[in-house]
Amino acid sequence: MAGLFNALNAARTSLEVSQKQIEITGNNISNVNTEGYSRQDAELNPYPSMNFGDFFVGQGVRITDVNREHNVFVTNQLIQKNVAYGYENGQTATFAELERVFPITENNLSSDIDSFFDSWQELSANPTDIVLRDVVIQQGGVLADRFNATATRLDEVQSNISDKIISGIEDVNSKLEQVAELNDRIYNIEITGQTANSARDNRDLLLQELAATVGAESYELPNGMVNVQLPAGLPLVNGISAMEIEAVTEGSDMELVLHTAGVTRTINDFNLGGEFAGLVQLKDEFIPALEQDLDRLAFSVINEVNNLHRAGAGLDGSTGLNFFEAPPNQNNPVVVPPAEPTAANWENAARTMSVALSNAVQVAAAQAPEPGSSVLQGDNSNALAIADLSYALTIDGADNFNSFYGKMTSTVGIASNQNQLNLGGAEDALVQVQNLRDGYAGVSLEEEMIDLIQYQRSFQSSAKFLSTVDEMMTSLIDIK
Repeated sequence: MAGLFNALNAARTSLEVSQKQIEITGNNISNVNTEGYSRQDAELNPYPSMNFGDFFVGQGVRITDVNREHNVFVTNQLIQKNVAYGYENGQTATFAELERVFPITENNLSSDIDSFFDSWQELSANPTDIVLRDVVIQQGGVLADRFNATATRLDEVQSNISDKIISGIEDVNSKLEQVAELNDRIYNIEITGQTANSARDNRDLLLQELAATVGAESYELPNGMVNVQLPAGLPLVNGISAMEIEAVTEGSDMELVLHTAGVTRTINDFNLGGEFAGLVQLKDEFIPALEQDLDRLAFSVINEVNNLHRAGAGLDGSTGLNFFEAPPNQNNPVVVPPAEPTAANWENAARTMSVALSNAVQVAAAQAPEPGSSVLQGDNSNALAIADLSYALTIDGADNFNSFYGKMTSTVGIASNQNQLNLGGAEDALVQVQNLRDGYAGVSLEEEMIDLIQYQRSFQSSAKFLSTVDEMMTSLIDIK
């Protein structure tokens, strides 16, 4: 009779395990589209065998744990690939904006430079024509407005980057808090001997997202918690404590700081990775270099035109007048500027560029007369000299105004194209690792259906076994 009771218990445990395996399989199927979900499987172990005479007879089966499919190497690769993808993806929208600021179409800064010098060429054909003189002043105003607008739009692009970073900080801080909370939950679950599968899946997904955003690195502690830090080692999550990132703005300047245990630390460029690193690189390096080149171009146009204009004379005999307002940082706006101006000289030249003349008769189309002489009627030599500036290699002796602007547009275009290539490569690498992860830990409906049939048959067999033992016990009782 005791043997039948042991068989009855074995049938019961088998039935319970089969039922639980069906539940686990059903949970896998229901989460087939859940991002970051890892396939779960029951870990089975037999009950200790009991000695019956000369034999050891099994006492059934039990589920000792529910494991999730997980590969540490693939998970770390996912985090690394997310950093590279986040960096390139973060720059894509900004490069699209910059390409609109420096278009390669006909309506751009280069065409306005051509129109301005073309107006001088037209004036040289009839230097006494007041209408043509007005056109020169108007085209100068159009060119100045284009420089002003381009500088303003670059400021707007930088401001948009700052806004994007600021708006993303709240999400980053929220995710850091969630990681700290999950650390606490995982620790409290696993200290009892269980496995916190869902919490670990959620934490892994958050770590990937933090890597894509700020380049966060992580490492697991023996107690199951993870510590998270920035690339250069500044802590973001320490056990169940989450730090806070803040953007400190002063005018157009923005600085990221990290609040850690009452201490505020500045987050420098080398402390960042992912999307934030890409955005900061554009904001603090790429765009300022474009602004400097734009200011240099404006400075060069202003000074080359002003130098010749001061040497010429208007219809009223006026001479020594600037056509454009002198750049704000030029050392001496009256005399010829230094032969080799520095970046300090041309700073803000594009943003402040404007026409100094308002009276058409003061446009210096003629050469300045000798002392005691009057301006020669019909003299167009100065207008021709200024018109020829369009082709002169006035910048470093290697570029004219249009070719220098062409280099600027090429810089933006090449960098944008390289970004697209890098983004495609980073995305392909991320997809490959993600596919590797899905192949190892993801849910396959075909595999789950096969398992479901297997567990269903096991359940039916266990039920049949239980029914058989019940019949045997009934027969034995009836005999007695």
